[in-house]
Order: sequence, then structure tokens, then C-alpha cells
Amino acid sequence: MAASAHRSTSTSMALSLFLLTTIAFSSVTAQSPSSPSCASHTFSSSQLYGSCATLPHLGTTLHYNYTAAGNTVSVAFRAPSKGGGWVAWGLNPNGTGMVGTQAVVAFRHSNGSLVAYPTVLDSYAPSMAPADAAELGFPVSDVAAEYAKKGGEMVVYATVALPGKGSKFNHVWQQGSSVVNDVPAAHPTTGDNILSTGAIDFSK
Repeated sequence: MAASAHRSTSTSMALSLFLLTTIAFSSVTAQSPSSPSCASHTFSSSQLYGSCATLPHLGTTLHYNYTAAGNTVSVAFRAPSKGGGWVAWGLNPNGTGMVGTQAVVAFRHSNGSLVAYPTVLDSYAPSMAPADAAELGFPVSDVAAEYAKKGGEMVVYATVALPGKGSKFNHVWQQGSSVVNDVPAAHPTTGDNILSTGAIDFSK
């Protein structure tokens, strides 16, 4: 009887410890839009975004304003940068990976100016060339970029007319360390660079 009670107490304690550990782990790993770490960020243009998400890889953050009436979203994608590489963010309406993504990419041109434009990632070795309106699967406008020297990060801005009627999409984000002849070079194919995908609901 005493042994049985002891086993029961031990089991209850173990279960309680497991639940506490699970809850603590979940609170650390869960992504919640508009977390204090990103909601407090101030942009140089004083642009305000109602929602933001700290993305799980590459030290990146996505800020956004969703307009349900027109199913559009205005975004500001922030990524660490030393100024010589490139950063990109985009949506893949039909898949979960890189291929099929329509992205906005930004980097510093050889003439010293910042360049930002939409591009289509149609293979694992895309051209990374600017895409014109006829090549885009959905409209993208107001594309711009800035380099925040104080924070050491590149910021890409864009307004996207979301395809279809929903607000939940697969998105992809990326950064590379070099630009060759004013074209973003291939990014690493290990570590966080191959994990930087996820799903996001712009209405939340």
C-alpha cells in the first residue's frame, strides 16, 4: 500500500515536471505576432506597422499592415547585413520552399546606391534579375530599401496584392553574403539558410 502510494506520488511529480517543462519550452519557441521585441522598433520614415513577427531563422523580422478590404499587405522585412550582401523576402502561394516564390530582394549596387526590386525564384539557381509586371504572379508595388547602419541591418519595403482570397501564406526569407556584377550570388545551402521558411497569417 505504501509502495503503491509512493509510486503514485512519483508519477504525479514526474507528470507535473513534464508539463511544466513542455509549457516553458512552448513559451520560448512559439512565435507570437507583435511581440515586444519587434513591436517597439522605430523606422527612419516613422512608418508604423500594426503587426510584426520575429522570424525563427537568420535573425530576421517581418513587420506588416494587412488591409482585408483589398487583401493587400504592406511589409517591412529587416535582416542583419554588413552592407555588402543581399536580403530577400517573398511569398510562395503554391509550395513551402524556395522554388515558386515571388520575392523582393535588396542589395547595394556597385555605384553605391541601394537597389530593391521584385524577382521570381523559378528554380534552385534563379537569375535574381528584376521581374516586370508581366512576369509576376501577383502585383507588387512600393518596393524600396534602406540600410540602417546603427543596427547593421537591411530593410526591404513592399506592398503586395495577395493572390486568392485568403490571408494565410507560405513565406520564404533569405540573405546572402555577396553580390557579383550587381547580381545577388548564391546563399549558403546549410544551417539557417535552408530552414528560413514558414507560414504566416497576415490577419493576425
